[in-house]
Amino acid sequence: MKKYLLASVAALGLVAAGAASAADLPSRKGPVVAPAYLPPVFTWTGFYVGANAGYGWGNTSTNNLGQVGDLDGFVGGGQVGYNYQIGQFVLGAEADFQGADLSSGSNIFGTSVKTEYFGTVRARLGWAIDRWMPYITGGWAYGNVKTAIPGIGFSSDRTHTGGYAIGAGVEYAFTNNLIGGVEYLYVDLGEKNIINNIGTAKVGADFSVVRARLSYKF
Repeated sequence: MKKYLLASVAALGLVAAGAASAADLPSRKGPVVAPAYLPPVFTWTGFYVGANAGYGWGNTSTNNLGQVGDLDGFVGGGQVGYNYQIGQFVLGAEADFQGADLSSGSNIFGTSVKTEYFGTVRARLGWAIDRWMPYITGGWAYGNVKTAIPGIGFSSDRTHTGGYAIGAGVEYAFTNNLIGGVEYLYVDLGEKNIINNIGTAKVGADFSVVRARLSYKF
């Protein structure tokens, strides 16, 4: 009996010694790695305000004042709008107001036409490619058309409110808040009747605009 007890005690000692030796061996587990930081995905959703500047060129239309030269000159102003992103689609609305120096030459009668301001209210539809967004746009346009006939001492400055604007552009988000872009617009202000010293005439203006944009998204 004593032999069996001694043998059992010896066996338990060997097991305990083996367990202690195993505890002293280096662990095979790798180091604990902290989860990688993933920056938030950029979204186009939000309000924005900004400024723009560019160049415009186009046409004047008069029905009985003779051929007047084409319009061209500087345009610049500001824009405000809102975008809402659904998947890759971006739906938006924007209003802008532009100061302009779009003036024509004069014809043999001295008649000249000028647009000094215009604005638009437009819908936008874009396709988000991460921080890039090409888009199309269209809506209502208004602006002034100023007509002068120095030979008869006549001038008229009418605000046209029945126009339209269509165009396209592309924007890039440099940061989560700063967005730059380039845009093309075709603006048709329509025609209005003016009454001058020699009768009634219809005068209108339509022009293209290419402009650079910079906006801040909230």
